[in-house]
Amino acid sequence: MTALDPLVRPGQGRGLADVFRHAYLLRLLVNKEIQVRYRGSVLGLVWSYIKPGVQFLVFYLALGVFLGLNKGMANYPVYLFSGIVLINFFGEAFGNGARAMVANGALIKKIYLPRELFSVSTVWVALIHFLPQLLILLIACFAVGWHPGLLQIGSIIVGMVIMVLLSAGLGLLFGVANVFFRDSENIVDLITMVATWLSPVLYVWTMVQKELPAWVFPIYMSNPITVAVELFHYAFWLPTTDGATDIPPHLLTQWTPIAVVISVLVLVVGDLAFRKLEGHFAQEL
Repeated sequence: MTALDPLVRPGQGRGLADVFRHAYLLRLLVNKEIQVRYRGSVLGLVWSYIKPGVQFLVFYLALGVFLGLNKGMANYPVYLFSGIVLINFFGEAFGNGARAMVANGALIKKIYLPRELFSVSTVWVALIHFLPQLLILLIACFAVGWHPGLLQIGSIIVGMVIMVLLSAGLGLLFGVANVFFRDSENIVDLITMVATWLSPVLYVWTMVQKELPAWVFPIYMSNPITVAVELFHYAFWLPTTDGATDIPPHLLTQWTPIAVVISVLVLVVGDLAFRKLEGHFAQEL
């Protein structure tokens, strides 16, 4: 530090800006998370295939076969799996991000490094686990005649951006809350469970429009997870059908920009809360 450098309060970071300045540390944390998670595991990363596969099979049998959703919808397995892989990413990134501070409490108390790295590293780990699931989804889509255009490819990217921003922001917020109130983990589990059913992962969005009052639908579509899931349906599932099924009205022109803005706001609020309270982490942990 030179005489011209501004003084920085000890233990006080610059928020998410520090993540970009410490990319090497981020890579180390991601590698550590992967190694710790699969230490002593026989199958290792193969669990990234097995878990969503079993989950898909259970939901497909329960909803597609027993409740008959498979009969009235073309390529229902593609519809179902394209939503499952996205909600799985959200659940892992958000859940592990919320637990990151407590899980790394011993390291936080010993040395100082940008604490946001712990939360952001969980998002990267979730992306690593997301890629094998995406590969399976792509194989299934090509098998049933997937023919995407540039708009569909763009929808995949935007859908993932929404989920990355939202899960990172919520991970930061609940990561802070979990330091001070350990029962926040239970709230995280509830949010993940509710998010699966409050977005069209297992059912069609038209059911919400038909069965609930008209004022509910705009609220439903204001959920960034709903928009991201529908963007994945638009990108992966819709091109495999005859086009008779429609996407939610104004999905690309109205609800997608709203979802992006909400996700960015959640990330900004999470970063501000984190920066304000991170100085107390060591003593609370």
